[in-house]
Amino acid sequence: MSTRTTGTTRRLAVAAAAALVLSLGATACGSDGGKSSASANSSASAASTASTASAAGSGVPKASGAITVFAAASLKETFTELGKKFEAANPGSKVTFNFGGSSSLATSINSGAPADVFAAASPATMKTVTDAGGASGQPATFVKNTLAIAVPKGNPKHIAGLKDLTASGVKVALCAKEVPCGAAAQTALKAAGVDLTPVTLEQDVKGALTKVELGEVDASLVYKTDVRADAAKIDGVDFPEADKAVNDYPIAALAKAPNKDGAAAFVAYVQSPEAKQVLTAAGFQAP
Repeated sequence: MSTRTTGTTRRLAVAAAAALVLSLGATACGSDGGKSSASANSSASAASTASTASAAGSGVPKASGAITVFAAASLKETFTELGKKFEAANPGSKVTFNFGGSSSLATSINSGAPADVFAAASPATMKTVTDAGGASGQPATFVKNTLAIAVPKGNPKHIAGLKDLTASGVKVALCAKEVPCGAAAQTALKAAGVDLTPVTLEQDVKGALTKVELGEVDASLVYKTDVRADAAKIDGVDFPEADKAVNDYPIAALAKAPNKDGAAAFVAYVQSPEAKQVLTAAGFQAP
């Protein structure tokens, strides 16, 4: 073979090798580029999903400023706790409560008392506010409650049911009929066929409970949640007729609320999973 032929062969071999290297490099670059593109798309998708999840999980709207809540007396312990949790989640907010009998609170609201939210112990008392145009939107039922018989520690009169409340020498306190706990008590007594004359009628459930605490009466009809909250001082007796007198608790932002955003935020918070956990732990029933 001549020297010229050998040179030509070598040049062809070098050219082929170079072409192969270029081809492999291009393939490798194309492969990396595909991976980078897929990674970028994946990152963008994850970011989009996270953003959507964040937006969907925003939940209760934020609030600030003073928020005044008129609430049934039986909500005192749970709402006080919820108020602290709400303030912690909403820096700059301050929740003030006015606890009392739902009927008297409704009267105050209709008379122009400044309030942002009303939480009642019955639909009937809430209706007095909605009928007067005092609510902003439709009230929402957030919990239910039932009655129990509160007795002094050790149950010295051995009360086992509603009929025992009519025994000689047994003094009983009830809520006034216009108060939700009083209306519920009348429903339960009627269901049991019991005609009872109390020694005192109280304007809210805490008043009826206090009479037992002080030893002024032998029993009172209150909510199960009040018995649980006051378990260190009194005992509770369940009775079957309580199932005939279950109270729904509605809540609503008020039409003339000084802090409308705060009112809406608090109402939403009371219906949140976190708030429901606090309420059910206290003995309230889910609606």
